[in-house]
Amino acid sequence: MTHDIELKDVLEQFSRLMDRAERLLPVPPPDPDWSAPAHRWHRDGHLSPVHEIAPLSLDDLLHIERQKAQLVRNTRQFLKHLPANNVLLWGSRGTGKSSLMRALLNEFRHDGLRIIQVDGHDLVHLPDIARPLAGRPERFIVLADDLSFEASDPGYKALKAMLDGSLEGTPENVLIHATSNRRHLMPEKMMDNLEVKRVDDEIHPGEAVEEKISLSERFGLWLAFHPFNQEQYLAVVNHWLTRLGCIETEESRAEALRYALGRGSRSGRVAWQFARDWAGQKGLEIGG
Repeated sequence: MTHDIELKDVLEQFSRLMDRAERLLPVPPPDPDWSAPAHRWHRDGHLSPVHEIAPLSLDDLLHIERQKAQLVRNTRQFLKHLPANNVLLWGSRGTGKSSLMRALLNEFRHDGLRIIQVDGHDLVHLPDIARPLAGRPERFIVLADDLSFEASDPGYKALKAMLDGSLEGTPENVLIHATSNRRHLMPEKMMDNLEVKRVDDEIHPGEAVEEKISLSERFGLWLAFHPFNQEQYLAVVNHWLTRLGCIETEESRAEALRYALGRGSRSGRVAWQFARDWAGQKGLEIGG
């Protein structure tokens, strides 16, 4: 009888310890909401749904017709289960790289396109991100927005391996797109040029330069974005003023140019910001 009581006490203590241990274990991430057109990856391993996407269309993006056409064609190939390339969108800030990706999602979300946005420092988890996407009917773009890192960054090596084809492989329904202000995704330094060698009248870049080029070369499609000239900038301003219910005037054109001068940039982003500011001012004047 004493032995039975002691055994019962031991089992009860063990049960309490197990209960405490279970409370200390991490809670498994919830299943993704696959009805959402986009998700954000979090380093604890879960995908949070993004249901509301900025109402931006491809027609809203002016003076990047070549970039739009190439990206749309590549995306159509992908959606039709045809060969398609990973894409690098690079160039000056505010010139439409991220906006083009949002407009692309709005254009094709009902055709099964989905975007998974990943921060640059989380690219080390690329295999974990891609694994649960395999075999699903949707077509996924893993987007690294505003990407830039050093060669020592572990995310750099993970991205390089995924683009180049690691042993595990990228699922057939997954592409990788990145936006960056830098063509080669990494800072370019003057000292890198000191390694350049001349061999039989040919220029051979040094190892540092080759390493920086090697990552961007793994993207099959490069799309370059450049600042607008004055007329292009004013055309974009007029587009957004019209969308916001305003009429372009000589005064608005002059103010738009001053606004761009103050910001040090003629870009789609600056044009949108000026249009909002101008429309807001006019709204206050009308409303008293």
